[in-house]
Amino acid sequence: MLYAFDGCMLDPNRRELFRGSDSVVIGPQVFDLLLYLVQCRENVVSKDELLDVVWNGRIVSESTVASHINAARKAIGDTGREQRLIRTVTRKGFRFVGEVMETAASASSYTLTSETITSGESSILELDLPDKPSIAVLPFLNLSGDSGQDYFIDGVVEDIVSALSRIRWLFVIARNSSFTYKGRAVDIRQVGRELGVRYVLEGSMRKSENHARINGQLIDATTGGHIWAERFEGSLDDIFDLQDQISASVVGAITRQLELAEIERAKRKPTDSLDAYDYYLRGRANLNLGTREAIDGGLPMFMKAIELDPNYAAAYAMAGWCYFWRKVNSWMTDRPREIEEGKRLARLAVELGKDDAVALTRGGHALAHFVGDLDMSIALVDRALALDPNLAAAWFLGGFLRTELGDPETAIDYFTRAMRFSPLDPEMFRMQAGMALAHLFAGRFDVASAWAERAYRELPSFLMVVAIIAASHELAGRSAEAQRAMSHLRQLDPTLRVSLLSGWLPLRRPEDLAIFTDGLRRAGLPE
Repeated sequence: MLYAFDGCMLDPNRRELFRGSDSVVIGPQVFDLLLYLVQCRENVVSKDELLDVVWNGRIVSESTVASHINAARKAIGDTGREQRLIRTVTRKGFRFVGEVMETAASASSYTLTSETITSGESSILELDLPDKPSIAVLPFLNLSGDSGQDYFIDGVVEDIVSALSRIRWLFVIARNSSFTYKGRAVDIRQVGRELGVRYVLEGSMRKSENHARINGQLIDATTGGHIWAERFEGSLDDIFDLQDQISASVVGAITRQLELAEIERAKRKPTDSLDAYDYYLRGRANLNLGTREAIDGGLPMFMKAIELDPNYAAAYAMAGWCYFWRKVNSWMTDRPREIEEGKRLARLAVELGKDDAVALTRGGHALAHFVGDLDMSIALVDRALALDPNLAAAWFLGGFLRTELGDPETAIDYFTRAMRFSPLDPEMFRMQAGMALAHLFAGRFDVASAWAERAYRELPSFLMVVAIIAASHELAGRSAEAQRAMSHLRQLDPTLRVSLLSGWLPLRRPEDLAIFTDGLRRAGLPE
């Protein structure tokens, strides 16, 4: 039986696919997947069915299934954006929706000759880029001259692939596909075309005595341009501990670089061609800046992303977080309405994004400031860290929550981890502000003022930071510096009063509120 659809012909017996008169070369699993979808076109086919039929019940990653779906679409002239023939049914599976004509196969129906192949008429498959950031991690080179260390370097790469695969906003090529390039000299652009990814991570290891040094670099496979490079090293005394440290450091660093690269890519696109993800990225660029004007510009971007994709959990979370940022900086113009809207968006984020670390982090943190339930918010951020232990935002926002809960020492460890995972983060000023608040409540006023002033240099309009500077200087006996900071604080928010501080931050311990209140009152904040 032959299956004809949209100018294509699928022959199960010969295991051949034609588009017009051209033979399309696809892998055996992609062929099996396409054939099964065509044969079962009256129904939605679940991922479990595909695993049974195409992979004989073997468990494979989401990215492997997605890459095969993309390859099938490409082979028949479809795309993930159009979905004319193969449609994704959210949370259900896939369905072939093209009109199919079944005909009996015959020897005279068509002939694939050697002339067809040698004349260049066959279509060599190049995969479409997915709709979200895509990356392949190539096997790292072992430059130590000791082949016995191959297991170590392969283990690092496997850990990196595994960690990246847990991040929902990333499309990650499975280890089995990327390791086919082991021992081969490769052209990164060709790798990108063959695997259908925008980014490639490559690296090398060199062992010297009892130390190992690993170099990694992230490359845009569409241009060949370098995005990021870093070196990691440590002692081989506990080689598996070193393996864990290196993989965690690499993942923490490159995920933020990937996001920043995607933001820059989105900013270069004309506004009339944006989709939900690109609106989300533009909103992220504004949120990173933190100014009132940037937040006013970013919030509509997140709302547009939600309009285009009503199930976009991370977009709900970021929109809700914009309202939190307006609240904490006293920028709200209709406080009751905006708090209710922020609460609504944050709740939708955590409901829709139960397995989305970004949504749980931002939505969970925002809810602490809208409903005051620190325990619930901490549980949500802890779940985010279980899903993605390398997410810098989860560490620093988890640090804020633990500071507000009354555990500044644990919070300081969280902020330290966030800074280590993302040392060049555009949100570093928020991490520095968290450090300042934690040290303030721990009674280390000199350290608190130092951290707060670092954050202030990045964002002078950050109301909480200016308040920490005023309070910590006053509590350390530096009244002149405190009064200068208080003057700036009153300019930023003339309505702020000592009596309003209890509703500003969700502080669990009365003694923490007392420290803040005492410092600001003595620095000159009106009652």
